[in-house]
Amino acid sequence: MMIPLLIAVYDQSGHVMDFVWSGLIVLAIGVVMMKLSGGPIEQVSHKDGFLIVTLAWVSLALLGAVPFWMTGICHTVMDGLFESTSGLTTTGATVLVGLDYMPHSILFWRSMQEWVGGMGIIVLAVAVMPLLGIGGMQLFRAEVPGPTKDKLTARVTETAKVLWYIYLAMTLFTAVSLWLAGMGTFDAINHAMTTVAIGGFSTHDASIGYFHSQTIQYLIILFMLLAGINFTLHFAAMRKGFSPKIYWRDDEFRAYGKWLALLLFCIALLIYRNPDVAWSDELFNVVSIATTTGFAVSDYSLWSPGVSMLLLVAMFIGGCAGSTAGGMKVVRVLLLFRQGLREVRRLIHPHGVIHVKLGSSSLTPSVMQSLWGFFVLYMVCFGVVAILVAATGVDMATSISAAAACITNTGPGFGQVGPADNYLMLPDGAKAALIFAMILGRLEIFTFFVLLVPEFWRK
Repeated sequence: MMIPLLIAVYDQSGHVMDFVWSGLIVLAIGVVMMKLSGGPIEQVSHKDGFLIVTLAWVSLALLGAVPFWMTGICHTVMDGLFESTSGLTTTGATVLVGLDYMPHSILFWRSMQEWVGGMGIIVLAVAVMPLLGIGGMQLFRAEVPGPTKDKLTARVTETAKVLWYIYLAMTLFTAVSLWLAGMGTFDAINHAMTTVAIGGFSTHDASIGYFHSQTIQYLIILFMLLAGINFTLHFAAMRKGFSPKIYWRDDEFRAYGKWLALLLFCIALLIYRNPDVAWSDELFNVVSIATTTGFAVSDYSLWSPGVSMLLLVAMFIGGCAGSTAGGMKVVRVLLLFRQGLREVRRLIHPHGVIHVKLGSSSLTPSVMQSLWGFFVLYMVCFGVVAILVAATGVDMATSISAAAACITNTGPGFGQVGPADNYLMLPDGAKAALIFAMILGRLEIFTFFVLLVPEFWRK
């Protein structure tokens, strides 16, 4: 919170003391917790891991809301918590309007929340989740043996350090590229942070459409695609001199590319008679939704109902595991599809031994059971959240798309929460349900629900 404080001092836009008090409040809470917590723990169990991850995400969302409350930018407690949770989980759903005239300190705080949250997501997915073995994230062990897909180095701390370097380098390169393309320095830094984090917060109400630049659009498309790729692949490719073969050998990367190509082709067929939709706009909006970034250059909800349905499906699939993207992840959907094909083949060869493979590895029944469990629980949670939102009086289309956009951490949806609108007008009850959905989607479902099992609390 000291960084936006310095920005507030520099541009004299106000809110200096608001950030001072916010920082002091959070610092005081941290000091009290340190004093009450006792000495360091020698060994952290799997149970501790589940609890720490869940409580950390919830408590950081609460602490991140303090500047929104102190500055008065968010007029209600629920709005401040919604904006903070959306930033930290890199969802990109917002309740703020008038971004073009908002103080730079507030805009930077929103972007920085997404950037820090994005790095937390990568470390969680690559270094922590495989150790807990939940939600199919043990796929990092099952895909390819060795350091590339398990842990990058022997210890989680070393893994996190390597990932930080990659993440930081990608952010700096994105910022410089956008600046050279014509963005102002402040806009370039903010959009670099929210692009690499696949967050979607912008410094303008019109999002990327504000800049009216195809060069900027194409650059952001490129970096959204790169951020949607498993970061362990970036590390492996970096060690091999950025060889394209490293990427193409990966099953999930190939599926990611083929799915995006198919999606673009299908949407192009649906809108080819619409002269008002430029190819660059279609490409940008589709990649933004498919990677769950949430940027927009036009109101894609007006294209056609078929396009809206395809984009809704794209939200659920999301990007690659081990990236900053949301959704169920390409690798899970790919394996569920292969499992379906396996069952069809078993009808023809009932006595045959047919394996589901990822790369050269055959997946064990326990991994597939975990994947199916994740899928069922994910869809049940989506349905429950949509019903809860609708119960507050929100129309059905908005309820369904808002629940989908938040549990997949995409941000903009359709209806009242489309790219031309935001979540401000939703009732507080609906916002509370969507906050729950954002955290559920980011914690990969199982991490939260394991805390509700009575056996978890028994010694």
